[in-house]
Amino acid sequence: MTAGAGRVRAVVLLSGRGTTLQNFLDLSRAGNLPLDVAGVIASREDSGGLLRAHEAGIPGALVVHADFRRDEKGFSKAVTKAVDRFEPELVLLCGFNHLWSFPARYRGRVMNVHPALLPMFGGKGFYGHRVHEAVLAAGVKITGCTVHFADGEYDRGPIILQRPVPVMEDDTPESLSARVQAAEREAYPEAVRLFAEGKLRLEGKRVRVLS
Repeated sequence: MTAGAGRVRAVVLLSGRGTTLQNFLDLSRAGNLPLDVAGVIASREDSGGLLRAHEAGIPGALVVHADFRRDEKGFSKAVTKAVDRFEPELVLLCGFNHLWSFPARYRGRVMNVHPALLPMFGGKGFYGHRVHEAVLAAGVKITGCTVHFADGEYDRGPIILQRPVPVMEDDTPESLSARVQAAEREAYPEAVRLFAEGKLRLEGKRVRVLS
């Protein structure tokens, strides 16, 4: 299966400030990314990402995770319904802190970025500064970011690309986070470009990047 061809219509799922969304919007407006964000779906009412979407004239929707309490299946169904409304070619998880169990038709069309080199330092509960704290506690010398196709499990799914980031002796979670985020701002759009150009071939648990 080869994904994408030309300009991509996407939906963004987020929970927080929407800085990754803003990066996508800035690159798209500058003509440096073949991406059209058709809608933004937030899991929290106080999400700054919804305000960014409103200011950009992009339709926003709320699927509040807290409203579903322990009904994870109900939450996933509500997210799917909201996503379907926008008819996207690609769904981009941008700091979406919940598990979305999506239907098979979205396989190979849901991307996520994680602030570590998966499969290390991933899984339920590993997000934000928790990841960088774990990296520093483990004493590893190299971390980075991973862009992958989501598969309905936390931080799993075929890896599209990774970018290494060195861990400095005097790093704090904050300083390490800043460098990893800089890598994310380059790697995630690159993965979207590859998708748009039809250069990502999903072969089982592997993504082959075509030249």
